[in-house]
Amino acid sequence: MDYKEIARGVKADSFKTASLSCEVRDGALKAIIASLREHKEAIFLANKKDLQRAAQDSLPAPIQSRLRFDEHKLADCIKGMEDLAAMEDPLFRQLLKRQLDEGLTLVKTTCPIGVIGVIFESRPDALVQISALCIKSGNCAVLKGGSEAANTNRALFDCIFEAGVAAGLPQGFATLIEDRAGIDELLKCHESVDLIIPRGSNAFVQYIMTNSKIPVMGHADGICHVYVDKDAALDKAVPIVIDSKTQYAAACNAVETLLVHRAAADEFLPRLAQAAGTSIELRGDADTCRLISCKAANSADFETEYLDYILSIKLVDSLEQAVEHINRYGSHHTDCIVTENQQAAELFMANVDSAGVYQNCSTRFADGFRYGFGAEVGISTGKLHARGPVGLDGLVTYKYKLFGNGQIVADYASGAKEFHFKDL
Repeated sequence: MDYKEIARGVKADSFKTASLSCEVRDGALKAIIASLREHKEAIFLANKKDLQRAAQDSLPAPIQSRLRFDEHKLADCIKGMEDLAAMEDPLFRQLLKRQLDEGLTLVKTTCPIGVIGVIFESRPDALVQISALCIKSGNCAVLKGGSEAANTNRALFDCIFEAGVAAGLPQGFATLIEDRAGIDELLKCHESVDLIIPRGSNAFVQYIMTNSKIPVMGHADGICHVYVDKDAALDKAVPIVIDSKTQYAAACNAVETLLVHRAAADEFLPRLAQAAGTSIELRGDADTCRLISCKAANSADFETEYLDYILSIKLVDSLEQAVEHINRYGSHHTDCIVTENQQAAELFMANVDSAGVYQNCSTRFADGFRYGFGAEVGISTGKLHARGPVGLDGLVTYKYKLFGNGQIVADYASGAKEFHFKDL
C-alpha cells in the first residue's frame, strides 16, 4: 500500500473540505449521528469481539476499560457531536482588519490546518470524537487506531465514512489505516500531513515525536497532582482526591501523586485512608507511612503514571515546596490545589507550569467535553498553538489576506508613500 500516494490524495481533498459551508459540515455530523444510532448493535458486537480478544490476551485492566464501547460511550459521542453541530462555525472568522494605507487593507481570518494524522491506542470513542472535530473544523483526518480495537474501529469508521460522503463530504475527509506498518509510513508523509496528534503511552508518544518531521501536538505523560494545603477544607479535600483517582483511573487526567502540607497531614491522611479503603493502593514517603498504614514509596513512584488504582503520597513543608515538586516531577498536564486561602491558590496557579491549574475541584474536569468544547482530539501540554484540551479552536489556524489596488513596496521603501495604520 502506497501511503504517500494516499496522503497526497487526502491533501488534495483537504482543500475541498476547507471550502465547505458550515451547513454541509453540520449536516454531515447529523447524518453520522443517525448512522451510529442505526448501526449501534453491529458496533457493540464488533466491540465484544475486541473485548474477548483483549481478555484472552490478558491485556492490562486499564486498557480493557478504555477499549469498551457501550451504550454509555455511544451516548457521550453522540452528545459531543450534537454540541459540535450547534456551535458557531470556527472557520472564516475575522480576527483582525487593519488599513495599512488608503486602499491597502489587511484581514486576518481563521482557516483549517489541513490534514491531521491522529494515532491513538485502545479508545475507539476517540475515533468518533476526532472525526467529528475534524469535520466541524474543515480538516481531513487520517486515523490509525490500535490493533486491540480493530473491529470496533472498522465498524465505527464505516458508519462515519458512508454517512459523511452521502452528506456531501469528499472521500478524503476521513481515512482509516489498519495495519501496523502504516504508522511508520504515515510519519514519513510530511509533505501531505500537516499535524500529528498521538494519544497513548509515554513510550508511544515519544516514538512518534522522534520519528517524524511532521509537527506533533499532544502529551507524553499524565502525571497529575493534588496538593492539600494547610488551609484546605478537609471535607472538600477527601472527595476531590478520591474522585481524581477513582472516577476513571485509566485516564490521563487522573491524579497520580498527592502532596499534603505537613500541618494538615495528621488529620487529613487518616480520613483519606478510611475513604480509600481497599479500593486504592496508597504508597507514601516515610512521613506518610508513620501516619497511616501504606506501602513505602520510592523515588520512581513520584514520576510514574500508574493509570491504575495506585496513589503516591508525599508530605511537604510549604506551598513553594509543593510547586517545586510538581514542576520537577509533573507532566505539565493538570494539577490542583485544595485550599480556602485565595492568595495561596493564586500563587499556586501562577507558578505551576501546567496546561490546567485548578482550585478545589477534581483533576478529572480536564476534558474537552467538560470544558464545553463538544469533544477533544486530545490534551496538549505544549505551549505553542494549543494547550490543554484541544477542541475546535486548536484545530484551526489563520491566514492573512491583503487587499490592494496596485500598491508596490518600492514606493514605501523610498519614502514616496507612508503607512497609515488604522484598525477597522
